[in-house]
Amino acid sequence: MRSLADEIEAYLRQLLAQSPTGQVVVRRSALANQFGCTPAQINYVLSTRFTAWHGFWVESRRGGGGFLRISRLCSPDYRELLRKFLQALEGGIGEGEAVGFLTRLREEGILSNREACLVQRMLTQGLAGLPPTWRPRLRASLLRALLTAVLGSQD
Repeated sequence: MRSLADEIEAYLRQLLAQSPTGQVVVRRSALANQFGCTPAQINYVLSTRFTAWHGFWVESRRGGGGFLRISRLCSPDYRELLRKFLQALEGGIGEGEAVGFLTRLREEGILSNREACLVQRMLTQGLAGLPPTWRPRLRASLLRALLTAVLGSQD
């Protein structure tokens, strides 16, 4: 059974897929009414599933005339995109961000489904036995090694 967050995410992704510009503008209150939830639940979906790590940019204006503009991030040169992600990994990365990033690499065709699945298992189950405070930095280190290998194989 799908959760409400899954349904909201699927709806927004469907809107984005239908958009010729890769961008949609929606009202937070209208979405909340459509799904019978609070605007805070819409915020939760956006903050956890539509981040830059997942390949999206969200602009938000609150208030009576407020809106949400969700844009799919595209890079004509994916190597430049990977270099930017390398820089962003300096302080560590959470499990959800890492999984979202791997999904993005798979969607962009940079990793195969199998490769993404293997790396995801390594970053989640493989680190489960370590102290929680170590995991973000080790996860980032492993992702840096992956990105460095991908960049090296493409040059």
